[in-house]
Amino acid sequence: MAALVAILAALCALSVAIGTRAIPWADIVAALENQVLGGQVDNIGQAAVAVRIPRTLLALLAGAALGLAGAIMQGVTRNPLADPGILGVNMGASLAVAVGIAWFDISSAHAYIVAAILGAGVSAVFVYVIGSLGRGGATPLKLALAGAATSVAFSSLVIAVVLPRADIAGGVRSWQIGGVGGATFDRIFHVLPFLAAGFAIGLLSARRLNSLALGDELAAGLGERVAMARAVAALGAVLLCGATTAICGPIGFLGLVVPHLGRLLVGVDHRWLLPFSALGGACLLLAADIVGRIIARPAELDVGIVTAFVGAPVFIWMVRRQRVHEL
Repeated sequence: MAALVAILAALCALSVAIGTRAIPWADIVAALENQVLGGQVDNIGQAAVAVRIPRTLLALLAGAALGLAGAIMQGVTRNPLADPGILGVNMGASLAVAVGIAWFDISSAHAYIVAAILGAGVSAVFVYVIGSLGRGGATPLKLALAGAATSVAFSSLVIAVVLPRADIAGGVRSWQIGGVGGATFDRIFHVLPFLAAGFAIGLLSARRLNSLALGDELAAGLGERVAMARAVAALGAVLLCGATTAICGPIGFLGLVVPHLGRLLVGVDHRWLLPFSALGGACLLLAADIVGRIIARPAELDVGIVTAFVGAPVFIWMVRRQRVHEL
């Protein structure tokens, strides 16, 4: 965990230092001092660093939120394929925001966040209900298939809602890719209370998730209120996913990859796995953002594209595992 914190600090420094413009370290230090002390920007290099600082902070928060949400969803559903993107939660939040923009003319950051959280919650419940139908209940394969079908359907609905509105179509399509560009402290301030609530609920659910991992009957025998434990933990994941999607757009696969890496390094105890997933998610999203700035210079690749390249092979590998139905 200490090593991960050190890696995260190094990635934050690289995120501030690396971009389309090469900036001397003296200007980077001066820009950081200006941000802390409220000084004036002296040159274009310091101005560029001033833009990168909120971008770095947003990538850190969004990555931590999605990594933690993925670990919570996998714990709640006991499904190794659970992920905000694969289960359709991110796309449900996207559809809610698109409907709010196109039909109700919402424009405030608070309205975006509320709409995204409601959409994420409704989508999560819908996918879980569909995946629970038939014999065997909510198996990993059924949930993955239900989530994939829901994501495709909601993605088509987003296009259908936005297509007649040429005035908003470009912005919504760009937002749907998923990215942290254009971040400002004002946008982060609006989303911070929702993220803080999601982090608190999620991290405090670690003991309950350990009980749920034993099975519903054994958890109930140990005195755990299974339905309440599952609902509270899921609420934390929905808050994290909805708030992150509202400000960054849907970013897929990060919540799938990070918890599995965490299990390899710190085991299955959620008291360790949840904070590790949050730190690992922040590291992965920061690294993806840095890579996106480097490989397409002077243009940039949004982090949603980079994480898809990383996460898709991992998802295919997991599906092809022979014993995935037993996890």
